[in-house]
Amino acid sequence: REGRGFDPLCPLQEKYIIMIIWIASYPKSGNTYLRSFLASYYYSDDGKFEFEQLSQIRQFPNIKFSKSKMYTPEDASKNWIINQNAFFNKENFYLVKTHNCLYPFKENQFTSINETLAAIYIVRDPRNVITSLCNHYELNYEESFAWMTNHKKYIYDNRGNKDYGNFQFISSWSNNYKSWKIQKDIPIKIIKYEDLLEKTYVVAKDVIEFINKIAKLSEKLNNNKLKNSVNSTLFDTLQKKEKEEGFSEAIFSKKKNKMIPFFNLGPKNDWRNLLDKNLQRKINSVFEEEIQELEYKNN
Repeated sequence: REGRGFDPLCPLQEKYIIMIIWIASYPKSGNTYLRSFLASYYYSDDGKFEFEQLSQIRQFPNIKFSKSKMYTPEDASKNWIINQNAFFNKENFYLVKTHNCLYPFKENQFTSINETLAAIYIVRDPRNVITSLCNHYELNYEESFAWMTNHKKYIYDNRGNKDYGNFQFISSWSNNYKSWKIQKDIPIKIIKYEDLLEKTYVVAKDVIEFINKIAKLSEKLNNNKLKNSVNSTLFDTLQKKEKEEGFSEAIFSKKKNKMIPFFNLGPKNDWRNLLDKNLQRKINSVFEEEIQELEYKNN
């Protein structure tokens, strides 16, 4: 079980013959915001958030969860389920982050009901996702639009080492969302990033109750801890904390020779003020079905 560079997780201390609850999303959709809240609630005594708690909700795929070097994306995808079984103990369950699409890659499935207990999927208005992608990856709007509409899109972090151990097949924004939404095998709770921002306590409580029920935890919801978790992970609080302490998931900009703020605009990220009318029309057209389904406004 040690594997290459394997750092054991700290699982929730209950024993079941189950494995993973995925915290899933398309990139820049609020996954880290949700993980921060969950980490503070489940991995602290008082619900007060510290960045180090995020290490308890690790990302998969990940080189640390790969038993050998992966030389191609296809090799990596063939080992997704193998690595889940190798590194996640079936006697415990884990909260695990992923941006992976649930559609197969080269006929290789990302996970199955044998490895997965449930999933929480956080979705965000695609017109605001595009602006966050621009900031995080230093892309222009057209590049970000091409990224979001690319059904074959994948990401991985260690290009210099040519190791695809953390290869993630994200596909397009719409495919990523649909792949988790339409499947029938895995119990799933879908939440909107905007609701998490605007109705934080209600949505957070609902997510905790979902996890506790699906994992059959005997403990009741701790309301004081929940309030502390909500208050200590408000966007402005996280943004201030990053400025004061730094954040390991932020990316260094070679163009600007400084770190790119991870918690950048948050609620101030408003596509109406940031995108030109032509791009607004293009996104509205391509993602029209999902925008209507999720009841996102067009003005």
